[in-house]
Amino acid sequence: MYLPKRVSKQNENGGSGDLPPSNLPSPTSNLVGGQAVLEGVMMRCKNCLAVAVRTPDQKIVLHKEKLNPVAQRWPIFKLPVLRGVAVFIEMLFVGTRVLMYSANMAMGEEEEELTSWQLMLTVVFGLGLGIGFFIVLPTVIMRFIGGASPDSPLFFNFLEGLMRLLILTTYVLAVSRIPDMRRVFQYHGAEHMAVHCFEAGEELVLEKARRFSPLHPRCGTAFLLIVVVLGIFIFSFFGWPGLIERVLLRLSLLPLVAGLSYEVIKIAGRQKKSWLRFLILPGLLMQRLTTRKPDDAQLEVALQALEVAVEGGGCN
Repeated sequence: MYLPKRVSKQNENGGSGDLPPSNLPSPTSNLVGGQAVLEGVMMRCKNCLAVAVRTPDQKIVLHKEKLNPVAQRWPIFKLPVLRGVAVFIEMLFVGTRVLMYSANMAMGEEEEELTSWQLMLTVVFGLGLGIGFFIVLPTVIMRFIGGASPDSPLFFNFLEGLMRLLILTTYVLAVSRIPDMRRVFQYHGAEHMAVHCFEAGEELVLEKARRFSPLHPRCGTAFLLIVVVLGIFIFSFFGWPGLIERVLLRLSLLPLVAGLSYEVIKIAGRQKKSWLRFLILPGLLMQRLTTRKPDDAQLEVALQALEVAVEGGGCN
């Protein structure tokens, strides 16, 4: 898998003016999503993906491609929970590809295509680091705090969840101090503002998008937080086995926890008055660490990516 040769169009104004008014209506039933990348934004609508990146000469380069989601090839992955697992795995691969693409475009370098093996190894390595850091490490730490057989397994499962949350928060705080990551967080905010604008049925123009919040309930940050919270309750049903068994249990239950978290995010994001929305409030608070208010040039990038994705995905 790799990015095909791009179909590019460039904004010669270099971000100095507003986007042309969009005539795209915005039914709220069509969910769109995205991801901040280096000096740009990726947007996805149904089976279309678009990436917009601002190059060193201040032009915007657009890439668009059609996707073939797993759920379209295997209907079983349209079922609740399973669809969340499929989306999570798909976005690991897609996110890695677009991140590599944006890095090349942002640095003004020639596009390098990832082979299937290179992409696979990159995703596996990144996923392995994430699992080791946020799943295995808290479990190992709790082994030394709680011992092999603590008196209250439920309490120590809760402490392990808090440890996992502490590590996640510390990691986000540390990353947010890196100057380049602060710009990524600005594009993250631009992504959310553009999506809010679309979901509100507004034109995809700067004047409209500026009014919206850089926080969004369906953000990946909120997803990670819900994974941690749900993990506390689900893991508690299995007591406190030995260290090796506990690590293997956490890993085997991770797809279930991720799938359930996806359903919570989806329901809470669609229904503004849903009782589930209180679950995403901590996620919105954490987004204050992973998002920043973008400038107009960054917001313009997000709007262009979204407009191309909506047109190509048939979400209008």
